[in-house]
Amino acid sequence: MLDTASLKKFVGKIWDDAVVPSLVDYIKIPNKSPAYDVDWARHGYMEDAVRLMERWARVRIETLKGATLEVVRLPGRTPLIFIDVPGEGSDTVLLYGHLDKQPEMKGWWDGFGPWTPVIKDEKLYGRGGADDGYAMYGALSALLALKDQRVPHARCVLIIEACEESGSYDLPFYIDHLATKIGTPSLVVCLDSGCGNYDQLWLTTSLRGLAMGTLTVRVLNEGVHSGDASGIVPSSFRIARRLLSRIEDEATGKILLDELYVQVPPQRIQQARDAAKVLGPEVYSKLPLTGGTLPMGDDLTELVLNRTWRPQLAVIGGDGLTPVPEAGNVLLPYTTLKLSLRLPPTLDGASAVAVLKKTLEEAPPYHAQVEAKLDRGSTGWDAPALAPWLEASVARASETAFGKPPVYMGEGGSIPFMTMLGEKFPETQFVVTGVLGPHSNAHGPNEFLHIPTGKRVTMAIAQIVADHYTRGAR
Repeated sequence: MLDTASLKKFVGKIWDDAVVPSLVDYIKIPNKSPAYDVDWARHGYMEDAVRLMERWARVRIETLKGATLEVVRLPGRTPLIFIDVPGEGSDTVLLYGHLDKQPEMKGWWDGFGPWTPVIKDEKLYGRGGADDGYAMYGALSALLALKDQRVPHARCVLIIEACEESGSYDLPFYIDHLATKIGTPSLVVCLDSGCGNYDQLWLTTSLRGLAMGTLTVRVLNEGVHSGDASGIVPSSFRIARRLLSRIEDEATGKILLDELYVQVPPQRIQQARDAAKVLGPEVYSKLPLTGGTLPMGDDLTELVLNRTWRPQLAVIGGDGLTPVPEAGNVLLPYTTLKLSLRLPPTLDGASAVAVLKKTLEEAPPYHAQVEAKLDRGSTGWDAPALAPWLEASVARASETAFGKPPVYMGEGGSIPFMTMLGEKFPETQFVVTGVLGPHSNAHGPNEFLHIPTGKRVTMAIAQIVADHYTRGAR
């Protein structure tokens, strides 16, 4: 059995003395994911981040008998850190995180920035600390905490990839390459998710899928004087707006295509109801709503379900519009919008893309030139039912680390790794959790890691890994 006081003391010390200082250095590195830095290999920032984590981990695993670390490099692909920690018995636990980052984003407070680490009010600000730089440190610290108390555990392998923010397109090749080394894990721990608050352990029960791409409407070969053409040539922006109205009710935000919905499992509805009760108005007040902006509804449970099990459209970028200071009276030749359509966890991503493309491109208004260039789409993930031992362990871990019971809730984002592993290992148990809580603002400005939560999640993982080893005796 783990001694809680000793566990808290050990984890607190390693975080304060070693984890946080290394994360400060990690935040300084602009190691943007390949989708946002096509010259990532030449720039060398990804290599800098890998070396930083490699150095930190090599020193720590010297105390873990037989542990090995390998930086795996497949030709033309982002690197991957693979750590193998021997244990007792024949089972394997796989722990996952990633070290690549989202781009800078505008809107950081004065004195703060994506590559400028700042610690304030127990929060470490900067890009990537919470998403997901802390994962390697937290996972390895949990194993070191077990060693500190001589608590046995199964063999553990850590996978830290460098392509997650780009859709993990390199990861399947590494999973195949390392298949014999990984084996068949009986437990997967993913540390790349979120938490509804910082008061208890949150287990992610589902992840939405994603269809993303661009919609381009072209009406002219070049821009022309709006006084000459408006009223004769249709506006490309107006046509794009009409096409989006085929997908989304602009008054309510409801997606209009029946093919993009699934039946929400009753258990997930109840979990959404329970999570809404715990969070209360924090369901929406955690977001930086401006002025008098209101959420899309009053029913908190429905808002949770909207975020986790229903399709939702966001326009996240655009081309063709002239910057305001430079805009003359010209009817623009084209409008391009970048679309992000979140999909229910169990909806097939490829099928959703096909429906979306057909809806946007068929019978375009005014016979305008319309092209929807969409990705293949990614299918989400719905967690298998927890085994009784794991459900009891999660409850114990939350009480040990937070002093409160756990909460179960789906997440609105995507983690491609989970879908891949869910298909590859259908009998495996999953623990998906993270530190991205209220106002932590992953991918946006002023992203932060709540340091006390990082410590508590580390404690919780130590407890769950220990319980995994002893589950046969329970």
